[in-house]
Amino acid sequence: MTEPGKIDPGKTDAAKTAPATPDTGKFGDIADLPFEKALAELELIVGRLERGDVPLEESIAIYERGEALKTRCEGLLKQAETRIERITLSADGRPTGTRPLDDN
Repeated sequence: MTEPGKIDPGKTDAAKTAPATPDTGKFGDIADLPFEKALAELELIVGRLERGDVPLEESIAIYERGEALKTRCEGLLKQAETRIERITLSADGRPTGTRPLDDN
């Protein structure tokens, strides 16, 4: 059994201990995870919780880590969204510049 708040290293390679940061609370290592790794670990956690074969205390700990991973993924998606731009066209169809994607 692993300590509360830590994932069994055999279950995922993203579980490592690191100092906490304000962004991720007690799961400081999450702040450095790229989107794909954070999402993959989140999917593993969801799968384990859905199977229902995890002891209660460990379920709570991995659920909390899952929440932090979800927050990380949402933040990275929001960052990517703000970087995407829509190409603007002139009346004759030629590109004239760009504007934010969600700018109507």
